[in-house]
Amino acid sequence: MYADWDAGVARQGRALDTLLTAALGPGPHTVLDSACGIGTQALGLAVLGHRVTGADLSPVSAVRGAREAAGRGLALPVAAADMRALPFADASFDAVVCADNALPHLLTATDVRAALAETLRVLRPGGLVLLSTRPYTELRRARQQSRTAAFARQEGFRDTVWHGRADTGFHQPVLAARRPG
Repeated sequence: MYADWDAGVARQGRALDTLLTAALGPGPHTVLDSACGIGTQALGLAVLGHRVTGADLSPVSAVRGAREAAGRGLALPVAAADMRALPFADASFDAVVCADNALPHLLTATDVRAALAETLRVLRPGGLVLLSTRPYTELRRARQQSRTAAFARQEGFRDTVWHGRADTGFHQPVLAARRPG
């Protein structure tokens, strides 16, 4: 996916760090990457000093993320976990990241609501959620067979801001939403 994965890790880490700092003040922050995969965002944040925990539905991906972190001298505790049933205590994280279009992979509105409810549960009051999604409208124009994603409004978030791709360094838009404190 990346011509230079390490450069992508660094770029995305800086972009997320900028959003975290703008919303929560200077870090380090405790961050859950709820769909960490092999660690693209988690590693980028960890190298900047954030205390990151990774979770992914794929045990193989989660273990690879931990291995990538260890190879860089970083701590990245990981769990094989479904974002609809996170194995973490209530209010344990300053921020939750769900990037690279993981949320739209859930197939029903009920599943999306369950994942967002779990995100709220593990997020401390005043904490920040960062979601990135693919620009389906653009993809649809380019590839007519692509389908758009539909989302129901999730109660419990405030100060929701969509950041365009140019102002984040991501390839897709990023949603930043605060949990009421």
